[in-house]
Amino acid sequence: MRIAEIYQSLQGEGRLTGTESVFVRTTSCNLRCWFCDTPYTSWKPTGKDLSVNEVLEQTFSFDCQQVVVTGGEPMLSAELIPLCEALGQAGKFVTIETAGTLFLPLKCNLMSISPKFSSSAPSPTEEPTWHYRHEQTRHAPDVIRSLIRSHDYQVKFVINSMEDCVTVENYLTEFPEIKRDKVMMMPQGTEPVGLKKIREWLEPYCSSNSLTFCPRKQIEWFGLARET
Repeated sequence: MRIAEIYQSLQGEGRLTGTESVFVRTTSCNLRCWFCDTPYTSWKPTGKDLSVNEVLEQTFSFDCQQVVVTGGEPMLSAELIPLCEALGQAGKFVTIETAGTLFLPLKCNLMSISPKFSSSAPSPTEEPTWHYRHEQTRHAPDVIRSLIRSHDYQVKFVINSMEDCVTVENYLTEFPEIKRDKVMMMPQGTEPVGLKKIREWLEPYCSSNSLTFCPRKQIEWFGLARET
Protein backbone atom coordinates (compact mmCIF):
# COMPACT_ATOMS: atom_id res chain seq x y z
CA MET A 1 0.00 0.00 0.00
CA ARG A 2 1.22 3.50 -0.71
CA ILE A 3 0.82 5.44 2.53
CA ALA A 4 1.12 9.22 2.95
CA GLU A 5 1.01 9.27 6.75
CA ILE A 6 -0.06 7.37 9.86
CA TYR A 7 -0.75 9.44 12.95
CA GLN A 8 -2.98 9.86 16.00
CA SER A 9 -5.35 12.80 16.32
CA LEU A 10 -9.03 13.62 16.88
CA GLN A 11 -11.69 12.75 14.35
CA GLY A 12 -12.96 16.11 13.13
CA GLU A 13 -15.92 15.06 10.97
CA GLY A 14 -18.98 12.84 11.10
CA ARG A 15 -20.76 10.96 13.86
CA LEU A 16 -17.50 10.17 15.69
CA THR A 17 -16.32 13.79 15.88
CA GLY A 18 -14.03 14.31 18.84
CA THR A 19 -13.01 10.65 19.11
CA GLU A 20 -9.30 9.90 19.53
CA SER A 21 -8.32 8.02 16.39
CA VAL A 22 -5.36 6.67 14.46
CA PHE A 23 -5.48 7.84 10.85
CA VAL A 24 -4.01 5.70 8.10
CA ARG A 25 -3.90 7.98 5.06
CA THR A 26 -3.38 6.30 1.72
CA THR A 27 -2.11 8.25 -1.27
CA SER A 28 -3.58 8.46 -4.80
CA CYS A 29 -7.10 9.41 -5.86
CA ASN A 30 -9.23 8.81 -8.92
CA LEU A 31 -11.20 12.08 -8.83
CA ARG A 32 -9.01 15.17 -8.17
CA CYS A 33 -11.68 17.54 -6.77
CA TRP A 34 -10.80 21.21 -7.14
CA PHE A 35 -11.21 21.82 -3.40
CA CYS A 36 -9.13 18.82 -2.26
CA ASP A 37 -7.56 19.65 1.13
CA THR A 38 -4.95 16.87 0.92
CA PRO A 39 -3.24 17.54 -2.44
CA TYR A 40 -0.28 15.47 -1.28
CA THR A 41 -2.53 12.42 -1.72
CA SER A 42 -4.16 13.47 -5.00
CA TRP A 43 -2.76 16.19 -7.25
CA LYS A 44 0.82 15.62 -6.10
CA PRO A 45 0.70 12.21 -4.42
CA THR A 46 3.54 11.42 -2.04
CA GLY A 47 4.14 8.54 0.32
CA LYS A 48 5.91 5.26 0.95
CA ASP A 49 5.10 1.76 -0.20
CA LEU A 50 4.39 -0.26 2.95
CA SER A 51 3.32 -3.84 3.39
CA VAL A 52 0.12 -4.58 5.27
CA ASN A 53 2.23 -5.81 8.19
CA GLU A 54 4.21 -2.57 8.24
CA VAL A 55 0.99 -0.53 8.27
CA LEU A 56 -0.34 -2.66 11.12
CA GLU A 57 2.87 -2.31 13.09
CA GLN A 58 2.75 1.49 12.87
CA THR A 59 -0.98 1.57 13.63
CA PHE A 60 -0.62 -0.69 16.68
CA SER A 61 2.19 1.52 18.01
CA PHE A 62 -0.57 3.90 19.11
CA ASP A 63 -2.74 2.92 22.06
CA CYS A 64 -6.02 3.78 20.35
CA GLN A 65 -9.23 1.84 19.69
CA GLN A 66 -10.43 3.82 16.67
CA VAL A 67 -8.73 3.52 13.27
CA VAL A 68 -9.71 5.69 10.30
CA VAL A 69 -8.48 4.64 6.86
CA THR A 70 -8.69 7.65 4.59
CA GLY A 71 -6.97 9.17 1.57
CA GLY A 72 -6.78 10.02 -1.20
CA GLU A 73 -9.07 7.14 -2.07
CA PRO A 74 -8.27 4.05 0.04
CA MET A 75 -10.53 1.81 -2.05
CA LEU A 76 -7.92 1.97 -4.83
CA SER A 77 -5.80 -0.47 -2.83
CA ALA A 78 -6.83 -4.15 -2.65
CA GLU A 79 -4.51 -4.48 0.38
CA LEU A 80 -7.28 -2.72 2.26
CA ILE A 81 -9.08 -6.07 2.51
CA PRO A 82 -6.44 -7.90 4.64
CA LEU A 83 -5.67 -4.67 6.51
CA CYS A 84 -9.27 -4.30 7.67
CA GLU A 85 -9.46 -8.00 8.48
CA ALA A 86 -6.41 -7.74 10.74
CA LEU A 87 -7.60 -4.53 12.38
CA GLY A 88 -10.96 -6.13 13.11
CA GLN A 89 -9.34 -9.23 14.58
CA ALA A 90 -7.35 -6.94 16.87
CA GLY A 91 -10.59 -5.43 18.15
CA LYS A 92 -10.22 -2.05 16.47
CA PHE A 93 -13.21 0.04 15.40
CA VAL A 94 -12.51 0.72 11.73
CA THR A 95 -13.88 3.62 9.68
CA ILE A 96 -13.28 3.79 5.92
CA GLU A 97 -13.53 7.21 4.26
CA THR A 98 -14.33 6.95 0.55
CA ALA A 99 -15.94 8.88 -2.29
CA GLY A 100 -18.08 5.85 -3.08
CA THR A 101 -16.78 5.16 -6.59
CA LEU A 102 -15.13 1.79 -5.90
CA PHE A 103 -16.18 -1.33 -4.00
CA LEU A 104 -14.04 -3.84 -2.13
CA PRO A 105 -15.43 -6.80 -0.13
CA LEU A 106 -13.94 -5.68 3.16
CA LYS A 107 -15.04 -5.58 6.78
CA CYS A 108 -15.33 -2.33 8.69
CA ASN A 109 -17.47 -0.80 11.44
CA LEU A 110 -18.38 2.41 9.63
CA MET A 111 -18.35 3.24 5.94
CA SER A 112 -18.09 7.02 5.61
CA ILE A 113 -19.12 7.91 2.05
CA SER A 114 -18.59 11.34 0.52
CA PRO A 115 -20.13 11.38 -2.97
CA LYS A 116 -18.91 14.10 -5.32
CA PHE A 117 -20.91 16.24 -7.73
CA SER A 118 -20.14 18.09 -10.96
CA SER A 119 -19.52 21.17 -8.81
CA SER A 120 -16.41 19.48 -7.39
CA ALA A 121 -14.83 18.78 -10.79
CA PRO A 122 -11.55 20.51 -11.67
CA SER A 123 -11.54 23.20 -14.34
CA PRO A 124 -12.29 21.85 -17.84
CA THR A 125 -9.89 24.39 -19.33
CA GLU A 126 -7.02 24.08 -16.83
CA GLU A 127 -7.34 20.33 -16.16
CA PRO A 128 -9.34 18.87 -19.08
CA THR A 129 -8.15 15.28 -18.59
CA TRP A 130 -8.95 15.20 -14.90
CA HIS A 131 -12.23 17.05 -15.48
CA TYR A 132 -13.27 14.31 -17.90
CA ARG A 133 -12.14 11.52 -15.57
CA HIS A 134 -13.94 13.12 -12.62
CA GLU A 135 -17.21 13.33 -14.53
CA GLN A 136 -16.88 9.79 -15.88
CA THR A 137 -16.17 8.14 -12.51
CA ARG A 138 -17.62 10.27 -9.71
CA HIS A 139 -21.13 8.76 -9.82
CA ALA A 140 -21.33 4.99 -9.33
CA PRO A 141 -24.87 4.05 -8.23
CA ASP A 142 -24.21 0.31 -8.00
CA VAL A 143 -21.20 0.95 -5.76
CA ILE A 144 -23.17 3.26 -3.47
CA ARG A 145 -25.93 0.70 -3.09
CA SER A 146 -23.44 -2.09 -2.38
CA LEU A 147 -21.64 -0.02 0.25
CA ILE A 148 -24.75 0.97 2.18
CA ARG A 149 -26.19 -2.54 1.93
CA SER A 150 -22.99 -4.10 3.26
CA HIS A 151 -22.05 -1.70 6.08
CA ASP A 152 -23.20 0.67 8.74
CA TYR A 153 -22.68 4.00 7.03
CA GLN A 154 -22.81 7.76 7.02
CA VAL A 155 -23.02 9.92 3.90
CA LYS A 156 -21.18 13.25 3.99
CA PHE A 157 -21.81 15.84 1.30
CA VAL A 158 -19.42 18.75 0.78
CA ILE A 159 -21.52 21.90 0.39
CA ASN A 160 -20.25 25.09 -1.24
CA SER A 161 -23.53 26.73 -2.31
CA MET A 162 -27.30 26.42 -2.09
CA GLU A 163 -27.19 24.79 -5.53
CA ASP A 164 -25.30 21.91 -3.89
CA CYS A 165 -28.20 21.47 -1.46
CA VAL A 166 -30.57 21.07 -4.41
CA THR A 167 -28.19 18.51 -5.89
CA VAL A 168 -28.20 16.60 -2.59
CA GLU A 169 -32.00 16.45 -2.58
CA ASN A 170 -31.96 15.11 -6.14
CA TYR A 171 -29.34 12.57 -5.11
CA LEU A 172 -31.44 11.36 -2.17
CA THR A 173 -34.40 11.00 -4.50
CA GLU A 174 -32.26 8.72 -6.65
CA PHE A 175 -31.26 6.71 -3.58
CA PRO A 176 -34.36 6.38 -1.37
CA GLU A 177 -32.57 3.57 0.51
CA ILE A 178 -30.22 6.11 2.08
CA LYS A 179 -31.64 6.95 5.49
CA ARG A 180 -31.98 10.68 5.95
CA ASP A 181 -30.70 10.58 9.52
CA LYS A 182 -27.39 9.23 8.18
CA VAL A 183 -26.89 12.20 5.84
CA MET A 184 -24.45 14.93 6.86
CA MET A 185 -23.94 18.32 5.21
CA MET A 186 -20.39 19.62 5.55
CA PRO A 187 -19.26 23.12 4.51
CA GLN A 188 -16.50 23.34 1.93
CA GLY A 189 -13.43 25.23 3.05
CA THR A 190 -10.07 25.05 4.74
CA GLU A 191 -10.11 28.16 6.90
CA PRO A 192 -12.46 29.19 9.73
CA VAL A 193 -13.86 32.38 8.19
CA GLY A 194 -15.05 30.68 5.02
CA LEU A 195 -16.48 27.74 6.94
CA LYS A 196 -18.35 30.10 9.24
CA LYS A 197 -19.95 31.93 6.31
CA ILE A 198 -21.35 28.72 4.88
CA ARG A 199 -22.37 27.45 8.30
CA GLU A 200 -24.53 30.57 8.85
CA TRP A 201 -27.00 29.42 6.20
CA LEU A 202 -26.27 25.70 5.95
CA GLU A 203 -26.94 24.80 9.59
CA PRO A 204 -30.47 26.33 9.55
CA TYR A 205 -31.10 24.61 6.23
CA CYS A 206 -30.19 21.26 7.77
CA SER A 207 -32.45 21.87 10.78
CA SER A 208 -35.36 22.67 8.47
CA ASN A 209 -34.83 19.65 6.23
CA SER A 210 -34.14 16.79 8.68
CA LEU A 211 -30.43 16.65 7.82
CA THR A 212 -27.38 16.75 10.06
CA PHE A 213 -24.95 19.67 9.90
CA CYS A 214 -21.37 18.41 9.98
CA PRO A 215 -18.70 20.92 11.02
CA ARG A 216 -15.05 20.45 10.07
CA LYS A 217 -13.74 20.61 13.63
CA GLN A 218 -10.16 19.73 12.70
CA ILE A 219 -9.88 23.12 10.94
CA GLU A 220 -11.17 24.85 14.07
CA TRP A 221 -8.82 22.87 16.34
CA PHE A 222 -5.64 22.70 14.27
CA GLY A 223 -6.00 24.73 11.09
CA LEU A 224 -5.11 23.16 7.74
CA ALA A 225 -2.11 21.09 8.74
CA ARG A 226 -0.81 17.60 8.06
CA GLU A 227 -1.27 14.88 10.67
CA THR A 228 -4.38 16.49 12.12
